[in-house]
Parts: sequence; C-alpha cells; structure tokens
Amino acid sequence: MTDPTTTRDTSTRLNAMRKTLREVFGISRLRPGQREIIRSVLERRDTLAVMPTGAGKSLCYQLPALHLDGWTLVVSPLIALMKDQFDKLREAGIDAWRINSTVPATELRESYEALRGARRGIVFVTPEQLTRQDLIDALHAGSQRIELVVVDEAHCVSQWGHDFRPAFLRIVDAVKALGKPPILALTATATADIRDDIVRSLGLREPRIVNTGVYRDNLHYRVTQVSVAGGRLRASTRAKEAKTAALRTLLASETGRGIIYTATVREAEHVAATVRGWDVAAACYHGRMSARERHDAQERFVSGDVRVMISTNAFGMGVDIPDIRFVVHYQMPGSIDAYYQESGRAGRDGKAARCELLFDLNDRRVQQFLALGRYPDAALLRRICDALAQRTESPGPGLTARELLDAVPDVGRNKLAVALKMLTDSRHVSRDRLQRYRLREAGGDHGRDSGEDSAIEAAVERYAQLATRDRDALQQMIDYAQTGGCRWRVMLEYFGDAQGFERCGTCDNCLNPLEATLEAQRTAPDDKKPPRRAGRKPRFGRGDAVRVRKYGSGHVVFSTDEQVAVLFPDGTTRTFMARFVKAEIA
Repeated sequence: MTDPTTTRDTSTRLNAMRKTLREVFGISRLRPGQREIIRSVLERRDTLAVMPTGAGKSLCYQLPALHLDGWTLVVSPLIALMKDQFDKLREAGIDAWRINSTVPATELRESYEALRGARRGIVFVTPEQLTRQDLIDALHAGSQRIELVVVDEAHCVSQWGHDFRPAFLRIVDAVKALGKPPILALTATATADIRDDIVRSLGLREPRIVNTGVYRDNLHYRVTQVSVAGGRLRASTRAKEAKTAALRTLLASETGRGIIYTATVREAEHVAATVRGWDVAAACYHGRMSARERHDAQERFVSGDVRVMISTNAFGMGVDIPDIRFVVHYQMPGSIDAYYQESGRAGRDGKAARCELLFDLNDRRVQQFLALGRYPDAALLRRICDALAQRTESPGPGLTARELLDAVPDVGRNKLAVALKMLTDSRHVSRDRLQRYRLREAGGDHGRDSGEDSAIEAAVERYAQLATRDRDALQQMIDYAQTGGCRWRVMLEYFGDAQGFERCGTCDNCLNPLEATLEAQRTAPDDKKPPRRAGRKPRFGRGDAVRVRKYGSGHVVFSTDEQVAVLFPDGTTRTFMARFVKAEIA
C-alpha cells in the first residue's frame, strides 16, 4: 500500500519539475514513458527502464536529481559517454562531477571535496572506479546521502547481453556499501533473459519495469546480399568486391554523416583506407588505437570535419550525434542485440535514416572465431588458482587483479575479470574489501584437489551455456539477414515486442516483397522466365519453388551453394544445407 505522505510528496515534486523542465532543459513536455519512470524514482522504487536510443533516457535521472535531497550517482560504462553528458549538464548550470581514470588530479580533488560538502548534485563514475574503497569512503563521508544510483547502459551488467562488462557485476557490492539506495537501470534494448539478469545481478527489489518498446519508424532497414558461390578463397574475394562496390554506391547516394561498422580491427583499417581513396572524408576508430588517437577521431566526426566513421563496435555507445543519416554493417555482428544497438545510432533526430547490412554468409566464421576466446576455460582457471596458491602458501595478503595480470601472462583484463567472477561464484576463491583474491581453505594440495576440480568443472559448464547462447544468437542474426519478411517484425519478435505489428512498410522486403517477385514470375511470358537450374547441387534464385523433406513446399528467399533460406506458407523462414533442398516439380 502506497504511503499517502509519499504520494503527496511525489505529486509536489512532479509539479515543481514542470518549471525545471522548461527553464533548465528547454523542454515543454515529457515523452512516453518518462513520466512513469520519474514518478517511480521519486517514490524511491527500484526501476528498470527499456527505451530506444534517442527516447530521452538521460532526462529520467537528470530531472529528478535536481529535486532529490542528496546525491545522484551515475555509473557509466564509457568515458566518452560520461564526458558528453557531464559537459552538457555543466553548460546548463547543473552541479555535476566525474571520476574516471582520465580526470586530472586537480579536478578529482574538487570532485571529492564536493562529495563531502555539497547538498546535491550528479556524480559520474565508471564501474571500475566504483570498486575503489577511497571513493566509497568519500561517498559515505558526505553531508548528504546517495539518493539514487543510476546504471546507464544496463545491458552491460548481464552475462546474456552482447556488451557484457565484468566490472558491472561489482556495482551491487557498492550499492550495499552505500546503504542500498534505489537503483534506476537504463538500457535501449533488453530481451526477457537480459531483463531478468539485470534484475538479479543488480539485486533490484520488486522493480517497476517500464518498457516503451524498441520500434523506431524512421529507421529503414536494408540487406544487400553479397554471398557468392565457389571455393572459400574465390568466394571471399568476390564477396569483398561486391561489398566494396555496394559501399561505394551507397556513399555516393547518401550525403549526410554515417558510421560503417566492421567486426575486426584489420577490416576497419582496410575499409578506412579504401573509403579515403574515394576522396571521402573518413576517420577510423578501434580499441587498438591510443586514447589520444581515438579522442581525436571522435572529435573530428562529432565536429563534422569528417563525414564517415569506420569503426569496430568500440565506437558509438552514448555518442549524442542526432543527424547520423546512415549506419552500414560491412560485416554482420554476432547478434540482433548488437545490430539493433549499433544501427540505432542513426536518426536520433527522428528523421529518416538508412540501416544497411552487407551480408556475406561466410562472415559468420569471423564471429565464430571471436566467440572462441570469449569465455575462460578450465586451463585458465587452474592457472589462476596456481598463482593464488603460491601466494597462499607464503605469508602475506592475496593478489589484486592487477597483480594477477602479471602472474598469469597473455590474458586480457576482461577475460581475467570473468574468470575471477567464475571462481568467486563457485566459492573457490574469496575477495576481501581491499579487492585482494585468495584461495579458500581446502584439503590437499592447492590447485590440484578434487574439490577444486569439481568447482572449476561446474563453473566452466555454467559458462558453456553462454557459448551455446552465442551460437544461437549468431544464427538468429543470419536468419534476420536471410528472411523474406518484414525486417522490423523479425527484430520485434526477437525482443518480444511484435504483438499487433505486421509490416513496417519501409524495409527492403516490405518495399520489394517476395509475393511480388512470385507474381512477376507467374505472369511472365515463357521465354522471359528464368531457366530451371540443373545439377547435383542446384543454385536457386529468389522466388524459386522448392521442396524440403519433412517441411514441405516453399519459396527461396536467399541462397548460396552452401545454404538455402526457404519461406514456407505459414510465414516461417528456415535455412537448410543446399543438398536437402529440391526444386519443386511443376
């Protein structure tokens, strides 16, 4: 039952916010979902908000923060995202501070002093900084308590999410240390699995979930099929030639700014060199560049000095550029989650934008390769245990994550964090308040007893489920690229948001439906109809009538010598090895 006093207080603050909305933010009215989220925040309820890119998620904490009797702590995954929001708040005259690894020492001291003395404000921190005990102590020592914790890009907290960040798993520890203030988790997209995992990982208590949907009618989706037949090397070469031609045509037809995404650093650099060769002003951005190089590339794109950004998925999250007119995926991403997040960076101003995938079926091998090293295996867990055992057997504290990076060479920081999470979850390794790791007491020789082996095997088995999930997600991405139906409907079905939705009317399949191809073939004169293809491994064209054993008759949506996607009368599209697909006999 709602406390009447809380209800009156919430109504009073909502009324006061109308003036703030106009005078500070220059906005006359809230968008769908914003009022419900803000009310939930004022009622001190844990809240999970799923809102599409450009729908105004930031306002859902910035506006109430100015009317709360204490601090708003915003956990943000990217320093570039943090800087963008921090600068805009400062320009609006709002008290804001930031704490991350790039902030100068002078500014850090000012931030800590503000935490101890100011009445209210917004402080941005990275999840990595939130693990520091000195920051927790400073937040505790302040004259005002933390009134709200905001977790931006909350899908990063979910091990089922495409952008999983191990450091996000530690947020729940910081929230407990701060007295469990209410949490507002914000994300642009989340399947039911990801929503459940966010709730569990952040320890949300009976949260209010506000989901405004993911559909954006200004995003027009296209898939250009560049898969070709032949041996792997020959097919790859021809597919790249087809991609290059399609990309050059697209850049010539589009006049606005755009992003071209690749799956690998090597391909990003190759595409950037190619595009510059066409006298197109372009920048390149990826994780192997120095921080200065990445900053300069982003600034050149944001300022408009360059028209095209060629990047891995390292670029784009939270970058507020409203007039991006196109997003091209030169290589397919590993999931529909990732594709929606990345393509959704187009058209934040609400105007029409083009989202195009250059689809080569062979690109699935790139994603399969990337997935191989995503999760730790038993051998790595045992190496970590061996390193901890050596410290455990000698006097002194355990090892920090930084020390473990030195003790276990050739392991990335994120992969080590996931491995340590696996070992602490299995209760084989403990972590103290100073973030030092130690083996828990166990009988027998450390690192080789049966208890350790069983704990490691259990942890690896649980994470094997994530690898299976990744394979399924990749196949769903391939199914999207090969579908003959509305592309928006496929994505909405994936997110569980397709009820009542039939067709967008703007994607390539809606503009050129398979039914029209079939009708054109049916009414064409005999001498204009495509010849029947013969041979042991037939090649099929779009619209060809085929039969698949156990599934029946359908029509081809997409095909290569290896695979054929078939649309069946019940509206489903399935992909088969080509040898199982036979031409329908008239």
